[in-house]
Order: sequence, then structure tokens, then C-alpha cells
Amino acid sequence: MKYEIPIITLNIEGLKVKKLKIKRWYHDDCTIGRLRFGEFQCWTLELPLLDNATNISCIYPNGGFIGRKHFSPNNGDCIAIDNVQGRTNIQMHSANFTRQILGCIAVGDGIKFLDSDSIPDVTNSVKTLGALLSVLPDTFKIVIE
Repeated sequence: MKYEIPIITLNIEGLKVKKLKIKRWYHDDCTIGRLRFGEFQCWTLELPLLDNATNISCIYPNGGFIGRKHFSPNNGDCIAIDNVQGRTNIQMHSANFTRQILGCIAVGDGIKFLDSDSIPDVTNSVKTLGALLSVLPDTFKIVIE
């Protein structure tokens, strides 16, 4: 069964809203990022940049998006990312490996090779996502560079 994330369009321009920022580095097999929200920091893992193609690419183009706390039947507590050009159902959720993220973003407290596929992985994703959710407001702006 496929679940759609309801899309919320909010105009938060001009409001004093804290921004979650992700600085990314692109590789042939994955995209690694550093996420910052206030004092909170962690690593992100995404699929490689493949023209923003559904289920096989990281989010592109870079820019500003709306993030909001969300519960997914498949991924549990997570962050829905709205206003992604040409894409739907994009989330930031717990995952350790690129094979677990179909165009979404995984978070972790470190980058390490956890398995034998030679693609970097993130560590302690469930714990890191819980810590991130605990510091986020319900709705916020995401800036990806």
C-alpha cells in the first residue's frame, strides 16, 4: 500500500524562522552532508545526484524547502520535506545505508563503512533522528547547499 504525504504549502518568507541547513558533498555513489540547526549538528546521507530522478537521486536543485514533523506509516516519526521540484513523499528519516533511502535523506552521528559495499554509511541514525526531532519546531525552513 502506498501512502502519500499530504503537502503543506506555507509562506514563511519574512518570518523569523530558524533554518535547518545542509551543506552537501557529491560523490559518484552517494551524497554526504553536514546538517546544522542552531547548536545541533549531524551528518546526512543521500543517493548520488542523478538529475533529481525519483527514487534514485538526491534532492536537486539545491535551495529552500519547507520541513515539518511528520509520522510516516513506513518510516515512523520523521521530517516531511515539501516543495521539492518534481518530487513527492520526500522525507528525512532513519536509515544507515543508501539502499534504505529512495530519494530521501538519512541522518546519523558519523560517517563510516558499515557493510562491504564500499559506499559510506551513517551511524546511529535512529538516535540521531530522535535528537534532531527533539530540537525542531513543528514547521521550519530547510536550506540545502
